[in-house]
Amino acid sequence: MKHIYKTCLFVAGLAMATACEQEPLEFEVEKPASFAAQEEIDAYADLKTYINREANPTFKLGAGVALSEYVQKGVMYRLVNRNFDEITPRSEMNHGAVVQANGSLSLGNVETLLGTAKDAGASVYGQALTWHLNQNATYLKGLLAPLVVESPVYVNSLNLSGLSTGTMQGWTSTSGVSVVDAEGMGAGKAIKLTSGAGSSQPQDLQLVTPEITVVPGKEYEVVAYIKSDKPGEGRIAFEGLANNTPEIDWMKTGKATKTFATSTSWKEIRFKIKDFQGEKIKLHFDLGYKPNVTYYLDAKNFYVYNTQGEKIVTNLVNEGDFETGTGWGGWGNNSTRGVTAAGEGVQGGKAFFVTNPSKTGGFWEVQTLYQLPGGALQNGKVYKLSFWVKGTTEGIIRPEIQSPNYSSSGFGQVSVTTEWKQVDLATTINADDRSRLVISYGEFAGTVYIDKVVLAMEGATTGGTSTSVEKTPSEKKEIIAGHMEQWISGMVKTAAPYVKAWTVVKDPMDDTNPNELKTGIGKANMAADEFYWQDYLGKDYGVQAFKLARQHGNASDLLFISDHNLHSNLDKTRGLIKYVEYLESQGAKVDGIATQMRIRIDSNKDAIREMFQLLAATGKMIKVSELEVALGVAANQATEAHYAAQKEMYQYVVEKYMEIIPAAKRYGITVWRPTDPTPASTADPLGMWTSDANLTRKPAYSGFADALKAK
Repeated sequence: MKHIYKTCLFVAGLAMATACEQEPLEFEVEKPASFAAQEEIDAYADLKTYINREANPTFKLGAGVALSEYVQKGVMYRLVNRNFDEITPRSEMNHGAVVQANGSLSLGNVETLLGTAKDAGASVYGQALTWHLNQNATYLKGLLAPLVVESPVYVNSLNLSGLSTGTMQGWTSTSGVSVVDAEGMGAGKAIKLTSGAGSSQPQDLQLVTPEITVVPGKEYEVVAYIKSDKPGEGRIAFEGLANNTPEIDWMKTGKATKTFATSTSWKEIRFKIKDFQGEKIKLHFDLGYKPNVTYYLDAKNFYVYNTQGEKIVTNLVNEGDFETGTGWGGWGNNSTRGVTAAGEGVQGGKAFFVTNPSKTGGFWEVQTLYQLPGGALQNGKVYKLSFWVKGTTEGIIRPEIQSPNYSSSGFGQVSVTTEWKQVDLATTINADDRSRLVISYGEFAGTVYIDKVVLAMEGATTGGTSTSVEKTPSEKKEIIAGHMEQWISGMVKTAAPYVKAWTVVKDPMDDTNPNELKTGIGKANMAADEFYWQDYLGKDYGVQAFKLARQHGNASDLLFISDHNLHSNLDKTRGLIKYVEYLESQGAKVDGIATQMRIRIDSNKDAIREMFQLLAATGKMIKVSELEVALGVAANQATEAHYAAQKEMYQYVVEKYMEIIPAAKRYGITVWRPTDPTPASTADPLGMWTSDANLTRKPAYSGFADALKAK
């Protein structure tokens, strides 16, 4: 249609002005085609009004949103609520955003988002309960790290000689208790305690320590390590306290209880006591609560000590655990250094880090230095250095004891891997002025993390020795399964009043081997948020995830499995369908399959059609969960032809979804980014609205709307 505008031309001068008033001059000016086209797009109604609700009773039109954009109730909030039925938080409901450094769940932001959506009348789609990205991988890997046990720096008031010799002299117990070899931490000795078939009372299985001398008014710490062959229960009772059966926070859970729980993994019992009635106490390990459980108490790392008593440690590096700071300096090659956040150390605490941006010509060109507070070390003596180390990649570092004139007594090269490992080194001091610990990083490009640094003279009376206990595959499986239950139950229960559909398992299948699950085994340079649940729980990780989501959510919740590149890898689509069949053969119920569909204007339409056919044949609910159509060029290079092709592809996907997926199985389509990303000029403009202040509709909008109203 031709648009004509009339205008009156005014020219300076009274006569001309008068003439113009008496007889206006008309000019026809054609509206630019682009302007006319935009008017046509702007004349469309809100997107969700084009859905035929009678023909598509379950269909939800969704939008991926950032929590911050939505809860501020600004223009994005209004755009989404006017055009879409449902929102999917882009990352704020993922493991990495919710699970804190100590494993607790921080759900305040999630609750705010859910409440905001409820008030707006929008439903919320939850994702993703298990994924390999956007995970708090630091916490998860910390759960699996070796248990590092350090002896206290104080004299042990508990006599362990009866355990070290295996005679149990001075100890008393019920039957079924003995000292065994190779069952303790680090393959040392352990006290083995087995409850009988009729065991049900605490004292039915009991171990009592020798008498322990204490100083009234002083505070003592009790430390022990225990595990069992199956879930067990126990307590420590006392002789000699004002309250001999106290409730205690045994394992730093944040809650005092009468008993503690045990499992197949070594667990630390650590607490303090001081309400002594005299100068002697005894500890009673009461483990008779459950029948037929075998417990192991580590016979070496068992302590009762005065926290203000005599120190026996001679670690020459103060604050070698970096929990309260660092006295380390450094320099070279624009390197940086400092102390990490809590949770990034070898046992979940802090660590020291050095980031070297590139390798240098000499190993000494990037260094850290710790000035030994006691001055120069003794010439001719052997000094031992122990620390834990890992890196973001593999490489070499070099520790040494150095003089002010840079001569040194070196410890040799240390190979750094991407997993924490303990290093034990020794060197003989060969000068009178060796007074500082130096570590060189010039041969390492990346970040090195160091923790638990101990430097001591050989033969000196020292505490602070370490025992490292690797977790077995079965222990790792139990630990990760336990955390999965904590994570999914906590999230799903919190969201249950608002969220009625979830992606439970996201991106399970491997692109290269589409009949196999993804794996992180052997993968170099994994991202900081990358963690593969299946590497520890096996193929059944999905079974457990679906069962937990079903157990803790609403009975009518729709639970989906989701993957990407299904449109471009039909073998992967088939592999995902087979995995769904496996999950259901193991008792999990999978309601639907979601295809993410981050595609381009030149994606293969025949493959898209065949993907929908394969998915429809499963009889499952089918969802397009993260639809976006990229141009393949930046916005400042895009042409009208690019935008026309984008419109055509958006329209094609919606049409084929509506055509091939039966109406009763259409969960809906979620547009992952309604607006173009920023920066507007250089990003690929893959949305249906521009990202500027005007949020202008693009041709893709009309194509999407036309496809919706056709059905």
